[in-house]
Amino acid sequence: MNKSNITICFCRILLIRLLPLVWFLCGGGLPVWAEASLPEVSPDVEPGYATVLVYHRFGESRYPSTNIDCDVFERQLAWLRQQDATVLTAGELVGCLRRGEPLPPKTLVLTVDDAYLSFYQQALPLLRRYGYAATLFVNTDSVGQPGYMSWEQLRLAVAQGIEIGNHSASHAAFVELLAQGGDAGRQQVAQDLMRAQQQLRTHLGRAAKLFAYPYGEYSPEYAEMLVTLGFDAAFGQQSGPVAVTAVLFSLPRFPMGGVYASLQELQRKQRLRPLPVELTASVSPLRQDCQPPLLRFRLAPAAAIAPASLRCYVQGQDVLKVQVLDEEAGLFQVQATRPLQGRRNKYTLTAQSRDGRHWYWFSQPWILPGR
Repeated sequence: MNKSNITICFCRILLIRLLPLVWFLCGGGLPVWAEASLPEVSPDVEPGYATVLVYHRFGESRYPSTNIDCDVFERQLAWLRQQDATVLTAGELVGCLRRGEPLPPKTLVLTVDDAYLSFYQQALPLLRRYGYAATLFVNTDSVGQPGYMSWEQLRLAVAQGIEIGNHSASHAAFVELLAQGGDAGRQQVAQDLMRAQQQLRTHLGRAAKLFAYPYGEYSPEYAEMLVTLGFDAAFGQQSGPVAVTAVLFSLPRFPMGGVYASLQELQRKQRLRPLPVELTASVSPLRQDCQPPLLRFRLAPAAAIAPASLRCYVQGQDVLKVQVLDEEAGLFQVQATRPLQGRRNKYTLTAQSRDGRHWYWFSQPWILPGR
């Protein structure tokens, strides 16, 4: 890498890191979950990015939306080996992010939610065959229930290199309770998460430092609670690559179930780069009305993005062209033309590099309560 590229890379990282600090020095303050995401970043190396994948079921075709065929999963693992990919656990990735360390090219993380029995019976032997680890997020009240792993199977998985994360005890959606339930609601959520921690400590010997939001639903209140409870990071289910500048308590993951469960999808997702979006205001995914959300953001000035290529994809709507507010300042905004559908939706921003060689990706999730 030449010196000019190093300088551009460092300036981009520095800008994104300093903007929240400028806001803080002007009296705005930093939420604790954002403060936890500000490591030092070395200017001497290319920072890189990671592609984090989330799986649920393996070889369970009766659950098509969350399933991947076992032969497809094996082809994915074989391709990762062929590509000489760097496969990290989620904890290893978070450690790099917290320390501001660069990520190697072709860095991937395999995560699995819910601890279904098919992971132990089908996926774990394939992971051992190819020499890859994964991070398994466990909703502890389900352990030992029909279709789920037992504690003994979880212990055996840990002995074979599987990292364990917390996926709550009850696997409930907590964002509304945290926003509207007052102190009693917050206490109920905290008790659920700590019950899961205690169960992990009792049966596996240690509590988890990583969390995956059930259904991928998160909010600033949820993230702040996780910081208070001592977690290091949390993963959602909004799609996108993980940049070294990522907020540690809303880390994205690409789903590998249903229509996305193919080798071609993995290859496509691995090539995507993180779109260096900086939101101009604190944005909560939880919406209190059905009006289309307005998303205003900046792109780092050093980013090699072609602004005219920016597009926004919204489920059930036509592709939106992003509005340019101030191209010199890198300021843009986008808003859906109609109310969002379903309980969970998102704005997916994509753009092409100026030289046409790369595509960039960022997703902002939205949660519409009561649906």
